Amino acid sequence: MAKVELKKPVVEEISEKIKDAQALVLVDHRGLTVAQDTELRKKLREEGVSYKVYKNTMMNFAFQGTDFEQLKDLLNGPSAMAVSTTDPAAPARVLYEFAKKAKALEIKGGVIEGKFYDAEAMTEIATIPSKEVLLSRLLGSMQSPITNFARVIKQIAEKDGEAAPATEEAPAETAEAPAAE
Repeated sequence: MAKVELKKPVVEEISEKIKDAQALVLVDHRGLTVAQDTELRKKLREEGVSYKVYKNTMMNFAFQGTDFEQLKDLLNGPSAMAVSTTDPAAPARVLYEFAKKAKALEIKGGVIEGKFYDAEAMTEIATIPSKEVLLSRLLGSMQSPITNFARVIKQIAEKDGEAAPATEEAPAETAEAPAAE
């Protein structure tokens, strides 16, 4: 078999992974122990992120004609790619948190929703909370004024409820007085 025929399935595999990807982050994984690499892969899987080491030339062929072609300049030295099809910030977030403990892991850069980000920008993206956290914060901020409004209305109703018998009697007396005359 020719070398090209052996490489074609690998390029197709990469192309299939990146076809629906919202985010792809490249990392230099040199220096990670087997235990660290296993732990990293586990954390990435928990977030729904695919992680695999490929040859740079294979990734370069697969990236051609896609948004990920912008990463070709980062394809030097050992490279692994983390791909997410659901949460655009998930690969950066998990890799950034892991790189704090494992200094050997280096984020090279990535493409999120079609836009290229270098290593520095990826660390900023990694600090963005997950979609679920952001939605819960939004719901909390929307719920807070409504809850406060409901409390105020309840207090007004309770206050009016105590004062209601006194106000009902007053109009009744004035209503009776003209009838007596």
